[in-house]
Amino acid sequence: MRIGTFVLAGQYPGQSQQAALDRAVRSAEVADEVGLDTVWLAEHHFVPYGLCPSATTLAALLLGRTRRIRVGTAISVLSTQHPVALGEQATLLHLTSGGRFTLGVGRGGPWVDLEVFGTGREALERDFPESLDLLLRWLTQPAVDANGARYRFRSVPVVPSSAEGADPPPVVVACTSPDTVRLAARRGLPMLLGMHIGDAEKAEMVALWRRSAAQAGVPPEAVAAADHVAAGVGQVGDSHSEAVETIRRALPGWLRQGLAAHQTLDGAPRAMRDPLAYTELLCELHPVGDPQLCADRLALTSERTGITRFALLVEGSGELAGTERNVRRLADDVLPLLPGQAGKAAANGASVGGGTQQSRNSGDWLSI
Repeated sequence: MRIGTFVLAGQYPGQSQQAALDRAVRSAEVADEVGLDTVWLAEHHFVPYGLCPSATTLAALLLGRTRRIRVGTAISVLSTQHPVALGEQATLLHLTSGGRFTLGVGRGGPWVDLEVFGTGREALERDFPESLDLLLRWLTQPAVDANGARYRFRSVPVVPSSAEGADPPPVVVACTSPDTVRLAARRGLPMLLGMHIGDAEKAEMVALWRRSAAQAGVPPEAVAAADHVAAGVGQVGDSHSEAVETIRRALPGWLRQGLAAHQTLDGAPRAMRDPLAYTELLCELHPVGDPQLCADRLALTSERTGITRFALLVEGSGELAGTERNVRRLADDVLPLLPGQAGKAAANGASVGGGTQQSRNSGDWLSI
């Protein structure tokens, strides 16, 4: 089982942007120190829900600040940027970090971002498969041209390139709809599943992915080995009530402020999740509690879904000291309790798996 952190750099009410960014960076440094597997970085624009507008830029900083932990994007929003530019950045990070970078991509949402960056709704819906395929070709071929509905250009060399002999950076796709699950499966790409769904829905999506991949001719061994990732909330306390209360104190205010700030592309009003109800749901679904409860919930989700990689939001307290303490407790108190991990944690200083080389489709960004 591979446990990592999910970093949004959320700005909590009354908090400065600098404080939110400092907390995000420090949480990644601590995750590296204590032996967690991956730091996953979210990407948002124009909202305090998350202050990182470029997951690849923050990934570059963290890859330079750390030594062993993997760093991944969760996600780089493909509908607001050119797939070739993103492919160049991903390859550069992959090659210069010793293979520690993972590229997570997704559609994004129907937000004003599409207007600001001039990509339009088509990039979100109709053109997403074309963008994804162009990105994948850029990551795996020595030269690329394009002759699609959205992108047209002559053949150009891929520089820098993984085609010289190195494996390309791993790619995962954020999925919240059956259509996106099928799209990822046909390409043999693992899924990144959002923290808003429970084990039953995760298991259904994994089953759909496996069926779709097999129907598309993905080799059986690749289907079996697909390394899906589940996002969630992780909060460790001395008791279940203490951990839940920590989340209840801070998370609703962040959710209320952050979700309300999103502007739709067409200007139409939209229903916002109830922050209090969503907070309670997250506490019920994810490892929020004492160390044994956290370990049991992770193990149960893995047993029910087959997922063994987790990206846990550790900033739930909204505080720098609280976040750092939470990351340390996740490594020191929870990981040794996971099935098959006690000996590994003792031998590796708590390192678990560490550091080796308004359609429904429009919800993939925010639902993570």
